[in-house]
Amino acid sequence: MQHIPDDAWDAWAPGLLFERLCYQSSPCYVVGGWALDLWHGHQTRDHEDLEFCILSEDVDLFRSELRELDFFEVQNGTFTYLAPETRPRPETTQLWGADMANLCWRVDMMIEHGTPENWIYKRDPSFRLPRSTVVRETPSGIPYLAPALALLFKAKHVRAKDLDDLHAALPKLDDQEKADLRCWLDAMYPGHEWITQL
Repeated sequence: MQHIPDDAWDAWAPGLLFERLCYQSSPCYVVGGWALDLWHGHQTRDHEDLEFCILSEDVDLFRSELRELDFFEVQNGTFTYLAPETRPRPETTQLWGADMANLCWRVDMMIEHGTPENWIYKRDPSFRLPRSTVVRETPSGIPYLAPALALLFKAKHVRAKDLDDLHAALPKLDDQEKADLRCWLDAMYPGHEWITQL
């Protein structure tokens, strides 16, 4: 199996991914910066990757749908090829999809341990919400993580792009979304620098 550098991204756009998944009824949704741009309705910045999330029980299903890609487990910066008939390890939360013909990465498939009815936050499994309140859809039917939750994920590292995403989102977040995000930050990251901006 040929090696692909971890920065060799030529990610699909969300529309291209969901053209391939259009007949798939199992839960899946875009996360990360692209989730926020789907909410905005336009692209606010460049995205080096495309992150989307599926349920752990559906890994084989989505790998089959994306059979043109070879998948690798991502653990602490190391990549392990996952043969088509091999299940990821229970602790794996991330699979990168490689286009070996073009030697680049196309998607970052996140694994969520929720249920079709309930979403579970991977960094604190006690934090659960009804999936119907967590996943939204664009007018064209692309599902994405609600903006306040996308920002909660970004709050852990606060890279330059995360700050850009926050500042682009603040004018559009409604009062309830701001209050929810404030509450979650207070609980998970007391004293977080974003709390005063909300």
